[in-house]
Amino acid sequence: MTDQIYVIIPAFNEGKVIRQTIRSLGNQYHIVLVDDASTDDTANAVRDLPIYYVRHDINLGQGAALQTGMDFALQQGADIVVHFDADGQHNPADIDRFIEVLKTQKTDVVLGSRFMRQEDLLAIPRLRRFLLRVARVVNGLLTGLWLSDAHNGFRVMNRQALRSIQLKENRMAHATEILMQVRRNRLHYIESPTHIIYTEYSQVKGQRWQGAIDILIDVFINKYFR
Repeated sequence: MTDQIYVIIPAFNEGKVIRQTIRSLGNQYHIVLVDDASTDDTANAVRDLPIYYVRHDINLGQGAALQTGMDFALQQGADIVVHFDADGQHNPADIDRFIEVLKTQKTDVVLGSRFMRQEDLLAIPRLRRFLLRVARVVNGLLTGLWLSDAHNGFRVMNRQALRSIQLKENRMAHATEILMQVRRNRLHYIESPTHIIYTEYSQVKGQRWQGAIDILIDVFINKYFR
């Protein structure tokens, strides 16, 4: 039986690139676009595409959009779920490779890492690279999982993980929460190298150093104030 593979794309005001991002995935996956109350033409850009379109009435954050997508995929009978960013920074070719790792390694979650290959590491802007390493330490202390890249949004998980992970952190701290729940639920995990495409557009949307600082702030809030 063919696996039911669902690619979840959280989006907020991605009208300029979302159509290109979706078309880059081809037609071999079920695509779930979760529109987090965009105010631009994101909805119009995908209106004629063969995808599932789910919209939040108010902006809740990326974590909430991912959970909405995971709930939807679970209801649809997904066997495998992929987290994929809307801004075009992720490489569609990594999907099948990660699914192969998921199956051959008999693991529940495959987590993308920019720090496992030298060429991917050097592609990260220097200040962001430093801040991500700081975030790695904070996440390690917080979750007990010492990953090479704790805040990579490209992930693949099986149905067991999909049922187990329930996100409450609506915004960027959801990445830490996912790791917490992986450990709490004793899910098997592995890291695999992934290539991130740093375009001018994606950096403006949140890959600049300010975005990395936002990640650290959310991690500290998650640790000390929740």
